[in-house]
Formats: sequence, structure tokens, C-alpha cells
Amino acid sequence: MTDLGSSRPEVDTTRVAYGNSPDPTGWTGWVVFAAFMMILLGTFQAVEGLVAIFDDGYYHVRESGLVINVDYDAWGWVHLVLGAVIVLAGVGVLAGNILARTVGVVLAAVSAVLNLLFIEAYPIWSVIVITVDVLVIYALIVHGRELRDSSV
Repeated sequence: MTDLGSSRPEVDTTRVAYGNSPDPTGWTGWVVFAAFMMILLGTFQAVEGLVAIFDDGYYHVRESGLVINVDYDAWGWVHLVLGAVIVLAGVGVLAGNILARTVGVVLAAVSAVLNLLFIEAYPIWSVIVITVDVLVIYALIVHGRELRDSSV
């Protein structure tokens, strides 16, 4: 409310500008979605790794039928470690950490390539994981900065 005798305009103090950062948009939700999907994908990668380590007969083809002829135990350990690191990067993205965002993009790309190589063993699951990896990469690259700016 302005005082009639004063010439000073009213200042809206409910909104504070942080430098030249753009205002967060609805895409901030996509970055949060990407972070939670990274946590979920990391968990799924870890489960996929554990299955490969403990139950070789679960998958549709033997090791010789994969794109790269590698023992399922080795694939399992790769998926398990990748899953753990993706979960950690997802938590970092939720915190607005730019390094976690960069690592998240790289790990999502690595996950997509690994699942492309693993596609013969479990085709439908690999296609789903690759699709979510692409969504995560898009959200983190195009709109990742908005989450960092809105959490300041």
C-alpha cells in the first residue's frame, strides 16, 4: 500500500532476482523427473546386474548370442557399478549440482550404449531403458540449469 504523501513507488519484495538467470519454467519439473528417473534407472541397472551375476539362465540368449561375447558375470558387475553411480548422480542432480548434471548426461549415454549392446539378452527392457536414458539426457542438457537456479 502506498502512502498518499510519498512519491516512492511500491516495491514487490516477494520476488528476488538472482543475477541474469532466467525464470524457472515448467521444465524444472522435467529436471526433477530426470533426477528421479536416474535414481530409478540406477536401481534397475543394479538389479539387472545382480540378476546377471547370480542367474545366468534368466536371459534369452547365452553369452555367445550377445553383441559382445562377454561373460554374464562381467556384464553384471558393469551394470551394478553403473547403477550405483547413476543413483548418486541422480541425488546430485536433485541438489542442483552442475557436476552431477554433467556426470548424469555421460552416464545416461553410457547406459544407453550398454543396453544397446545388451539388447539380445533382454530386448523389451533394453528398449525401455534406452528411451528413458534419452529423456534424461534431453531434460538435463536443455533444462538442467533451471533446477540449479530455482534451488538458490
